[in-house]
Amino acid sequence: MNIQEYISSGILEAYVMGELADTERVALEKDLGQYPELREELARVEEANELLLMKLAIAPPVALKEKVMSAAKPQGKVVKMEPSVNWKYAAVASIVLALVASYLAYDYRAKWKNSEFALNDLIAQNRQVAQDYNRVNLRLDKVENDLRVIDNPTFTKVVMKGTANAPKAVASVYWNKQTSEVFVSIQNLRELAHQNQYQLWAEIDGKMVDAGVFDGNVTGLVKMKNVIKGAVSFNVTIEQRGGSPTPTFATLQLSGAVIKG
Repeated sequence: MNIQEYISSGILEAYVMGELADTERVALEKDLGQYPELREELARVEEANELLLMKLAIAPPVALKEKVMSAAKPQGKVVKMEPSVNWKYAAVASIVLALVASYLAYDYRAKWKNSEFALNDLIAQNRQVAQDYNRVNLRLDKVENDLRVIDNPTFTKVVMKGTANAPKAVASVYWNKQTSEVFVSIQNLRELAHQNQYQLWAEIDGKMVDAGVFDGNVTGLVKMKNVIKGAVSFNVTIEQRGGSPTPTFATLQLSGAVIKG
């Protein structure tokens, strides 16, 4: 048994509130006898429940108190009562007090449920904040890593400009001749249909070498396949998703020459 998952399921809270079915209650009580961790957590739940009820406790309305006292108090002239008559008044008082207790128990339960719902909402909000915080951190890490590449003098920047197929298209390649690393930065590329992707090619010794595929809707630097020394240009074509072994020159979108130096 995963004790933490079992505790997180809320079964102990339901047990304290008397909301478990008989079979669930019997199974839980059996587990309580086997696992000290469950007994300790149950004690904490009961203590928290008691503290919450004490915090939410309210005095009964004055009018209700007066009605109870009035019903319990005999009216008119005081006379000596027979035991049977005293029993009747005691029964009336007991019934009224039972009704008051039921009302207060219902009120406490309603407040407990409202507090539980509010707590669940707060937990959900905290989880959302944590997720947003993690996403922001990941974006910041991505930006920092991109800047390390862009500002690194060992990377050669190759600007690829649009061809007749895409006159406004612009993208850049950052190529490290020492480590063979290649990154693509998109400045202006249209988004393609799902079945297509852009494919980067490095021209080496008169041949087009595959450098990987990428989509047109990404931001920041995109890590591509390594390219060894000897590339004289980088080019981008549109291919089927997953790439092609040879470029489709009819779909050439971008091309940029590597500046020697």
